[in-house]
Amino acid sequence: MDKNIIEESLQGNSYSLGRLITFLEDLDKRAQIVKEVEPYTGKAHVLGITGPPGVGKSTLISRLVSHLRSLDLTVGLLCVDPTSPISGGALLGDRLRMEEHSLDPGVFIRSLAARDHLGGVSPTTREVIKLLDASGKDIIIVESVGAGQAQVDLKKIVDTVVLVSAPGLGDSIQMLKAGLMEIADIFVLNMADREEADRTKRELETAASRFAGKWKPPVVVTVATRNEGIAGLYQAVTGHWEYLKESGLFDQRRSERNLVHTMELVHEILKEEVEKRLEEKVKLQNVLKKLKAGKLDPYSAAGQIVEVILRDP
Repeated sequence: MDKNIIEESLQGNSYSLGRLITFLEDLDKRAQIVKEVEPYTGKAHVLGITGPPGVGKSTLISRLVSHLRSLDLTVGLLCVDPTSPISGGALLGDRLRMEEHSLDPGVFIRSLAARDHLGGVSPTTREVIKLLDASGKDIIIVESVGAGQAQVDLKKIVDTVVLVSAPGLGDSIQMLKAGLMEIADIFVLNMADREEADRTKRELETAASRFAGKWKPPVVVTVATRNEGIAGLYQAVTGHWEYLKESGLFDQRRSERNLVHTMELVHEILKEEVEKRLEEKVKLQNVLKKLKAGKLDPYSAAGQIVEVILRDP
């Protein structure tokens, strides 16, 4: 790994940052990169923004980025796109919608493919956040795909979760209550100039109160297409950031996230090792042959595979 690339990234060089992000696909290179940048992390506020399709997330985020830049804050923007089940590539639509910020040196935009991860985030999102943090970005925004129970993974990688909704979703709000609403720190009612906005706002306030603890999630009203309510959204974001700092939850949450990340890496390393052993060991190949022939059930096969690996490392 060229040390110059890492040093240039730490200085905020967008080209070097982009190159390092591509290297994260390799587990060994990923480990080396993270070790180099880890001492420079921990300063950025990481903001996760999610919600159902059609609520105007991209427009809202674009307006929020403009507001942050007006305050002279630097921004890292990660748009986690759905992955094509056929080609495996990301659709990258969000990057196109953020084009107005693409020439701003104070904004770094990257689209990441979610692949088969149901949590709405890319498998390397954590590491990309660390890179952007180390490069000096003040705010890092992660826009995740879709909405629903599976997206609670977003809470594992960000400091503040913003759930965006809109009038006219009907039963969608009821559906969200079971999962995503439980992890939201801030609720945004976008497109508030539409009919039923008042009723939807009351529903969100009622739902937010049910999941409130020491922090009561505010409901922020916006009309992103008219740039209305964006300053109020940022005020809510900074309010939550201050709450985390003052309550001691900031350090606690980041320690917990490091533990979760470590265990996920353990699983990833073990998975790669098992797949490697399956190809190399004759004993394991025999187990797989019996499984394919219907002479073993999956549970028995899995037990035998683990036993061989543990006894014959």
